[in-house]
Amino acid sequence: MPILAIDEFAAHVPKGATIAGIDLGTKTIGLAVSDLGQSFATPRKVIRRVKFTIDAKALLAALDGERVAGIVVGLPLNMDGSEGPRVQSTRAFVRNYAQFDARPVLLWDERLSTVAAERGLLEADVSRRKRAERIDSAAAAFILQGALDRLSSLRP
Repeated sequence: MPILAIDEFAAHVPKGATIAGIDLGTKTIGLAVSDLGQSFATPRKVIRRVKFTIDAKALLAALDGERVAGIVVGLPLNMDGSEGPRVQSTRAFVRNYAQFDARPVLLWDERLSTVAAERGLLEADVSRRKRAERIDSAAAAFILQGALDRLSSLRP
């Protein structure tokens, strides 16, 4: 699973294929998937984290079920753009996950994605309990939508 820059990612993921967005949390993995036209991101069910091998197999099954051609992983940079422990953890997860999956990966700046997802769920009047269940997948959709918007501007 190569980690690619956005222009390389656009060249490796064919138009008409789905792309997944992933928000890696400490307790859950938020998942979102694009439509075939790669225009809209839709949240999917959250994967509860257990241990790496179980998490990787659950993620692989979910991505295979959606026929995903490429993966956008949220990179939790600090607000000043620097990399902290969460970025290192995300990079380690992606490196280790490469043993299970050969799909291309794009690391995407996810600063404020959870805040934006929370606001969207609040505006939709989602209860506190349901927000807690959906926040990671909503953040994954926000991350993926940003990447999809950028990809659409790169393609003719």
